[in-house]
Amino acid sequence: MCGSLAEVRYSVPEEMQQGSVIGNVARDLGIDVTELVRRNARVVAEGSRQFCELSAETGSLLVSERMDREELCAQSPSCALQFQLLLENPLKVYSLLLDIQDINDNSPAFDNGQIELELLESTVLGRRFPLESAHDPDIGANTVQHYQLSESDYFALEMNTQMDRNAYPELVLKKPLDRENQADHFLTLSGVDGGRPSRSGTASIHIHVLDANDNVPVFDQRVYKVSAQENSARGSVLVQLNATDLDSGIYGEVSYSFSHVPDKTRGILEVDPVTGEVRVMGALDYEEASSHELDVQAKDGGGQSSHCKLIIDVIDVNDNAPVIAVKSNSATVPEDATSGTMVALLHVYDLDTGTSGHVTCEISDVVPFKLVSEVKNYFMLVIDGVLDREKCPHYNITVTAVDAGTPPLFSRKTVAITVTDINDNPPIFRHSDYSIQFAENQPQGTPVIKVRADDADEGQNARILYSLSEDAASLFSVNAETGEIFTVRPFDYETSTHFHVQVMARDGGSPPFTSTCTVRVFIVDRNDNAPVVLYPVHFDGYLADDIVPRAAPAGYLVTKVVAVDADAGHNAWLSYRIVKATQTNLFSVGLHCGEIRTHRPFAEDDEIKQTLLVSVSDNGPESLSATATVNIMIEDGLPIIDELLARGMEESHAHKDLALYLILAVACMSSLFFVLIIAMVYMSLCRHRYMYRSTANLPVFPPTYGPPGYSDVSRFNTLQKDDRCNSFLTTGSWRGDFRFGSDFVDFDMQNKRGTMGDNKRDLRRYAKWQEGFSIFLLFVLNAASGQIRYSIPEEMRAGLFVGDVAKDLGLDVKRLVSGRARLVIDDSRQYVELNRNKGHLVVKERIDREQLCGQKSPCSFGLEILLENPLEFFSITIEIQDINDHAPVFSKREIILEISESTPIGTIFLLDTATDPDVGLNSLQSYSLKPTDHFALKQHSRSDGSKYAEMVLQSVLDREKQSEHSLVLTAMDGGDPPRSGTVKILVTVLDANDNVPIFIESLYKASVAENAIKGTLITKVSASDADEGYNGNVTYSFTHIEEDAAHIFEINAHTGEIKLIGNLDFESIQHYEINLQAKDRGGLAGGSKLFIDVVDVNDNSPIITMTSFSGKIQEDSPPGTIVALISVQDVDSGKNGQVRLSLEQKYPFTIKPSPRKYYTLVTDAPLDREKASSFNLTLVASDEGSPSLFSKKTISLDVTDINDNAPAFSQREYKTYISENNSPGVSLLTLQATDPDSGQNARIAYYIIESDVNGSPVSTYFSVNADNGIIHAVRSFDYEQMKEFKIHVRAQDGGSPPLGSNATVLISVQDQNDNAPQVLYPVQSGASVVAEIVPRSADVGYLVTKVVAVDVDSGQNAWLSYKLQKATDRALFEVGLQNGEIRTVRQVTDKDAVKQRLTVVVEDNGQPSRSATVNVNVAVADSFPEVLSEFTDFTHDKEYNNNLTFYLVLALAAVSFLFITCLVVIISVKIYRWRQSRMYFQSNLPVIPYYPPRYADTVGTGTLQHVHNYEIYRTTDSRKSDVKYFAPISQSLMSVDVSGTETIPKETRTADCTDARSTLPEKVCNFVIMAK
Repeated sequence: MCGSLAEVRYSVPEEMQQGSVIGNVARDLGIDVTELVRRNARVVAEGSRQFCELSAETGSLLVSERMDREELCAQSPSCALQFQLLLENPLKVYSLLLDIQDINDNSPAFDNGQIELELLESTVLGRRFPLESAHDPDIGANTVQHYQLSESDYFALEMNTQMDRNAYPELVLKKPLDRENQADHFLTLSGVDGGRPSRSGTASIHIHVLDANDNVPVFDQRVYKVSAQENSARGSVLVQLNATDLDSGIYGEVSYSFSHVPDKTRGILEVDPVTGEVRVMGALDYEEASSHELDVQAKDGGGQSSHCKLIIDVIDVNDNAPVIAVKSNSATVPEDATSGTMVALLHVYDLDTGTSGHVTCEISDVVPFKLVSEVKNYFMLVIDGVLDREKCPHYNITVTAVDAGTPPLFSRKTVAITVTDINDNPPIFRHSDYSIQFAENQPQGTPVIKVRADDADEGQNARILYSLSEDAASLFSVNAETGEIFTVRPFDYETSTHFHVQVMARDGGSPPFTSTCTVRVFIVDRNDNAPVVLYPVHFDGYLADDIVPRAAPAGYLVTKVVAVDADAGHNAWLSYRIVKATQTNLFSVGLHCGEIRTHRPFAEDDEIKQTLLVSVSDNGPESLSATATVNIMIEDGLPIIDELLARGMEESHAHKDLALYLILAVACMSSLFFVLIIAMVYMSLCRHRYMYRSTANLPVFPPTYGPPGYSDVSRFNTLQKDDRCNSFLTTGSWRGDFRFGSDFVDFDMQNKRGTMGDNKRDLRRYAKWQEGFSIFLLFVLNAASGQIRYSIPEEMRAGLFVGDVAKDLGLDVKRLVSGRARLVIDDSRQYVELNRNKGHLVVKERIDREQLCGQKSPCSFGLEILLENPLEFFSITIEIQDINDHAPVFSKREIILEISESTPIGTIFLLDTATDPDVGLNSLQSYSLKPTDHFALKQHSRSDGSKYAEMVLQSVLDREKQSEHSLVLTAMDGGDPPRSGTVKILVTVLDANDNVPIFIESLYKASVAENAIKGTLITKVSASDADEGYNGNVTYSFTHIEEDAAHIFEINAHTGEIKLIGNLDFESIQHYEINLQAKDRGGLAGGSKLFIDVVDVNDNSPIITMTSFSGKIQEDSPPGTIVALISVQDVDSGKNGQVRLSLEQKYPFTIKPSPRKYYTLVTDAPLDREKASSFNLTLVASDEGSPSLFSKKTISLDVTDINDNAPAFSQREYKTYISENNSPGVSLLTLQATDPDSGQNARIAYYIIESDVNGSPVSTYFSVNADNGIIHAVRSFDYEQMKEFKIHVRAQDGGSPPLGSNATVLISVQDQNDNAPQVLYPVQSGASVVAEIVPRSADVGYLVTKVVAVDVDSGQNAWLSYKLQKATDRALFEVGLQNGEIRTVRQVTDKDAVKQRLTVVVEDNGQPSRSATVNVNVAVADSFPEVLSEFTDFTHDKEYNNNLTFYLVLALAAVSFLFITCLVVIISVKIYRWRQSRMYFQSNLPVIPYYPPRYADTVGTGTLQHVHNYEIYRTTDSRKSDVKYFAPISQSLMSVDVSGTETIPKETRTADCTDARSTLPEKVCNFVIMAK
């Protein structure tokens, strides 16, 4: 192959239409057109896109797709495309070069059609702002040439040329901005190219002028005046202040606040900081202040502020109700006081003036009292009727005072009067006659009844003492305080059944009153006498016998048991029952009469001597009983009596059928045990259901009655403290526990004693009150009045002289003493006191004017001197003069102000006002400020004379020079000597954005290798801003950056780090020029430039392109055949672009170079596809750079096949096996022949060569799959008929001509265990039984017989083994495992049975094994007849279970043991509980039962169906233990008959509630449980 002969270059404009002719290649290269078709000429492009195509008919080069120069070459000055013209047979290459010329087909465009700029209105003139450049993809004259800006008075456009001679526009400020006049500016920027015709693009510029705090808030009015009523509601809006600020944003947000708030206004008014609404927050009081003057400050977000005045006039209304002051009051009045007696003195006044201050008083209630007024504003409350304490012991007299205002206001005052008692009522019993039923045998001191007498009087007059008549003193005693009657001795119902007791009640008055009542006590019988048996009678241990004839019929009266009971009622009702009898079914006793009668006629086997034990029980709640023994003789005559006495008890008959009795015994014991278990479960369920049937919300009655407190009569301190716990519970109370609380204390006596003492003190106070107010009745017609005034300084010591009252009022000192002169002061504190002996008014305690009057001036308080006999009033006013005892004080220790450095001169800042509690000259007078470099002080006075100060800025602030200013504000009063107070003013100068960010360098330079990785730090720029905070935060950005550089570099907006984010290519761009901008948050920006040089490196590997490659070659191709045409390019220049191409492997191929970096791949040796069917050729292209770069390309080359190989089997002969009895179609063997060829040449078909097997074609036995070579069995085989086959199989490929080979297959049939063994001997006949005879004299090993069997299978399947499966006596015979011989194992004995039967199993050795069985009958006998007789009826023996009796005995023992165990456990538990209950009844401590009233369920809901009353009397140490409730024992414990007699049945139980952990002496607790 030779190189290129020529190169053709064409120049065409971009955007040519498809099919346009570029040039005639055949003519330009001198190639015949016919040769183009013959040699398969084609055009190959170096890139992926084919922009041109060759017309083989005309030889012209045509445009195949649209060519866009900007897309292909971007901004490159020259744009050329490389093509190759390929001619085959032989291969020849021509170079075609196509230059693409630019046309003006693109308009300039801005990346962002909307340019947003934010400029401060304080921006200085001449400031330049870079604008975004327009981009035009065209080059040369067709690109952007100049810019145009729409007309503007504020801005101009200038061009800035970079080092690469690229120019970008900048916006220049030429006129000051004012946001308040114009906040937004809209401009249009146009970019125009130099094409013909020219094209242009536009961008809108929106300039938003940012606000600077250059305006002060301005109020709508300098002075606001408003009126408000003094009763204005809280939250009422009085006025809305309004101040406007022309600034925007935070600078335009105005906040309102009060400054220099006077003390009288503090807490009354507030201003909303946002809306400026002034609201009432406190009480406006005209009497306190008739007007309020406030300074209001409006402050914007930048610290600028302005002020105005707010004057509020308070309109007076009638808002003060009259005040009723009780000057003198007696809380108690005797009920026998006469009409006209004075009770209280009232002073009524109203703080309002004019008609609103005129007050009238009245009593609105109907009471025996009235008001009398003889002195102005003073009213006397006197008695106007008869008093009766029993009808009305207390009077709450409401005095109503009404003023004359519009609307009138009123107030009420309640005067509480208590009427004291005198003894004018006798005691009265609640019942004149009491009846009580009292049980007999109660111990001494048992409470019987509690009588109660009431006395309408109170105190000592109502204290009642109880006593008994003399005749009852021997029987009863009464508690003199409580009226509770106790027994002196026990009572016996059988002795006395009732008593009559006279009880007298005496009160404690003087003289005392008495009354009496009668108490009737009926003794209730208790079951305290046991029945006494009268008949039969025992005489000295001898008991007479009752004789009954044997012929007596059923119901015959034998005898009668006679018994009596000394008790009465139910307790005397007797019942009889037989407890024990010799024969239980022979006699019966009458339940109520005691008659013993025969239950049935006598039988012959009835015993002659019968003994009966009869129990006689009464019907008491705790039943008492006695027993009687009755001996009965059954006889028709007397002689048999000796025989009966001589006879003894005989043993019972022996059991005849033991098994039957055992079965019956087991059944009985099991039934009893089962019944016991059912009974226990049923009782448990019943108890559980009863305990849970109450609800959780049942009401619990509180204790309403308790037993009296008993004293310790034993003097052993066992009852030193009385602890009483009385609880009435519902049916669900068992769920909770009851615990003792603190010891019970009887407060009744203490309260009565306290009441007696109080009554005595009340009487003494009443006597003094009556004595003091008796003079008041004499002054009514002689009242006089006078008034004097004193002036004293504050802070005087106690005891200092104020004034001579007697002298100033013209009174004699003796008059002060005789008239009991005293001071009446409205205030709770008494600052002065009267010395009646001297007539002087002196200081009693220190007077603080500020505390007394605050800022009110003058400060005074009034008092009255009250003289009696006759009544005279004198008013005194004491004026308190102020002294300079307070210094001015600021509310804060430090005043912090934040002022922007852009604040204009003359701005006013309000300062906090100092407060001085003093008044007049002693109050605050002036302020001073130091230093005064930047600020001056202005002082102002309000209408009320108070002073406040303002600070005025008098020089410009510069935060960068001094950020803080410290001042001292001093407030001074006018006292002598003067006092002062200071406050520190800390002024923090806030930053204004008045400094532009400045880069450290005006030009930055950096270099970077073109193979630098992404993220490489190129350089770091830095700019500083003299401002701070928000204004000093600088952000960095690129401006006017080219599109290609925008995707390669990025700058961190906060740190200024410039990093590589794209790929650099020295071949495309060698250097970059980037404009930098640093911008603060206020919109001020500074600029700089960055130059980046790209350093060239060998970073481009050679590119291998397969220009012409088919991927296939025939294996019979000769050496030198061309396989592929390869193009290798390297975009680097110089040595970095020089390339070498080679093969990496040693294959039969080689690389040959050709001109213009083309290479051919040719064969270098013969090919054999069977040895190497394909080649993976790795082409390696390396350049000459340092270090050298290379690239690899792997191509796959397939060698196409020809049929030059025959199929070949892996072996010439195959052997396989098949089991007999196979299923037709089963696969036997897979034959596989291989052919090195491929495709159709390697496709192999299999078939069986026809031959005969036993006269039949081989195809009737076997078949082969033509595709996969699997041999199948056509039929089922039998090993016993045919054991082996031999067939021939041929494999043939699909080539042309086809090639083939043969193989032999030997098939062996394998035997299976498909036949069971057959027993030949002994022969099993249908009905006959054949027996082998063994003589009894046979020795060990005697051959009895031999089992003979065969198996038609072969091999292991035919190996047989013999086993003895069953035998009558396995210890007598054995069978040979391999030979089947049956022999004796031991010597035959006489005990061996004659008839022996053996079962022998014959098994083969197959898998699975098959078997057969044979029965062998053996007769152990010496003669044939003996054998014959035994084998006539050969049946199975019946088995008898000899262990039945043993099992029955075992079952009976087990059931009996379980039954007895349960009984023992139950009895043990019962005994344990009984012993626990008996343990506490053995205590010697007294138990005093008490029966509280029974409460019934009144609502009818059934929730209180049962009432459980628990009463506890404890010892002194019982507080250490707890008491817990147990569940109720019985549901029905009390029954009432129709006669009203109450009987406690036997179900009553006394439950012990003591804690199991406590000891017996510590406490005794008895619960008496009663139910409805």
